[in-house]
This record gives sequence, C-alpha cells and structure tokens, in this order.
Amino acid sequence: MSGFLKNIDNRFFGHMQEHYARMLEKECEGYKTLLDVGCGSDSPVKRFSKRMEKVTGIDAFQPSIDRSRAAGIHHEYKLMNVMDMTKEFPEKSFDVVIASDLIEHLEKEDGMRLLEMMEKLARKKVIIFTPNGFLEQREYDGNKYQVHLSGWDVEEMQKLGYRVNGINGWKPLRGEFAVVKWWPKVLWGRVSLMTQNLTYERPKKAFAILCVKEF
Repeated sequence: MSGFLKNIDNRFFGHMQEHYARMLEKECEGYKTLLDVGCGSDSPVKRFSKRMEKVTGIDAFQPSIDRSRAAGIHHEYKLMNVMDMTKEFPEKSFDVVIASDLIEHLEKEDGMRLLEMMEKLARKKVIIFTPNGFLEQREYDGNKYQVHLSGWDVEEMQKLGYRVNGINGWKPLRGEFAVVKWWPKVLWGRVSLMTQNLTYERPKKAFAILCVKEF
C-alpha cells in the first residue's frame, strides 16, 4: 500500500482499530486507581494510564511483565497468580478492576471465582473484555496461559449483573487470535471495522464483548 493510500486508510479507519481501547478509556474516565488483572505485555490501559494516580498490573508470565515495564504502561507490577489477588490486596482497594482477554483462559469455575474476587477489590467498577462465547485458541509466544478454556456470552454476563456492549465487529469475520478469517484480509478487515458501530449496541452479533458492572 502506497504512502498516499496508507494516509487515506488511516484517516478513515485508524480510530476504528482502537475501538476497545477508546471504550475502555471512556469507562475509566475520572477514576484514580486501577488494577489490571492479567495485564500482559501490551495492555490497552497504555492509552490513559499516565493520567491516573496509580495503575497496577499483575500477571503470571514474567516476560510479559518485563515487556510491559519496559514500555512504562503501569506504575507498578506484581508477578503472581491472578487467583491470589485477594491475598495481595485488601477489599475495595481500587476504583476500577479490569481483566482484558483473561477470563476465557480459565476454567469456568475459576472464571466465576475471578469475577467474585475482582468485585471484592473494586470500589466503583469491574470491566471484563472477552470473546463472545467460546473461541478456540492455542498456546503461543511460549505462554501456556494463552490457551482458551472457557466461553462467556452476552446473556450469561447480563445475568451476572453486567452491562454488555459488542466490540470488534460482526462475529463471523474473525477467528482465533481475533484474526480476520476471509481473504483478502485487508478488505474484510475494513468491513469488520465498519460493522463495529452496528454490533456495539447488538452485542450478541459481535466478536467480543465489553462487560461492565458498577457499584
């Protein structure tokens, strides 16, 4: 793609590629402290973490923490099993507690425990980002924790008290690792981006879901 076409593409589609990060930023606006559970190496909180007083990242994979620390995404880090977070932090110790692309890596029972712990630690809001339903995914980047073990859908999260919106466009267009399934990928990737506004308010049709519980 030539420089001219890249500029045009970025003008029309650039902001769409950060849809989840923009929605997360909006949900966290005005809060001072945040716990990023299973923060990984490139958390979307990088978009706004510098504007918060304290953003803590926890993860069980040392290389991910090392890369995130090098990028300066969070103010502090803890290498730990996320299932031990209520042992590390007192109740209601963060305004917002988030888990992006994490809960699907746990067995269902552990996922329910994760939600309970996050709700204990949050003063104001819990935010979950996950594929809409079960999505098969293998280990990659030498990280065994990347395998998907459970699926979470719109109705289930709503029954648990979460407000749910759709992210990443129409579900059939994406597959493992959220990669566009159809060729040419550049074309269908842009189609996926263009469907985001439609699926945001129709989360059952979306590839991923943004789930928010307020207290």
